Amino acid sequence: MKKIAIIVAGGSGQRMNSTIPKQFLLLQGKPVLYHTLAAFHKADPKTELLVVLPAEQFDYWKSIISELPEIPHRLVEGGESRFQSSKNAIEALEGEGIVAIHDGVRPIIEPELISASFQEAATKGNAVLAVASKDSVRFYSTEKAGFEHLNRESIRLIQTPQIFTLKDLKTAFKQDYSTDFTDDARVVESIGVKINLVEGSYRNIKITTPEDLDLAEVLLT
Repeated sequence: MKKIAIIVAGGSGQRMNSTIPKQFLLLQGKPVLYHTLAAFHKADPKTELLVVLPAEQFDYWKSIISELPEIPHRLVEGGESRFQSSKNAIEALEGEGIVAIHDGVRPIIEPELISASFQEAATKGNAVLAVASKDSVRFYSTEKAGFEHLNRESIRLIQTPQIFTLKDLKTAFKQDYSTDFTDDARVVESIGVKINLVEGSYRNIKITTPEDLDLAEVLLT
């Protein structure tokens, strides 16, 4: 079945203390987003790649990758929310296929993990990367007006890519937006699809702060 990857990159540089959106910051001399795109291309060059960006960033993106090795991809205009950005990309797709939706600022995703996750999704209908929590976890109980302990063995931290059939995504994203939709898996789960968690990687960090960028530099060494 055809493989597709939607790379969503609509973030700003606010928490990076940068005027440059974080997906465009340089990591070992190349934009963060380019590393992400390259990982999916390396996993399988036949994968159709879509990059979701604000329309006003299209020309800037093209200019900063103009001298880098070409990775074929299509640009899709993002929306005001992550939900709308994913929806715009899904609506741009036709036919059948298995679709990975991935954060553009997770550039250290291993190509081997991408391939294994696509295979898992092909077998079980979907695959969502997750890792166990290394830390103790507490949640706030409004009933008890305090924080209560959770068993960390029962907690999983969700990552991307999150991979689904295009059919399920088309159905799920026909819904109106809800604040309950914290990620794409939650959107699909809301139509009754059981989510299949697969082992992610602690290297698969999301770059949000300057410290994350420093760590990514080390991990890519």
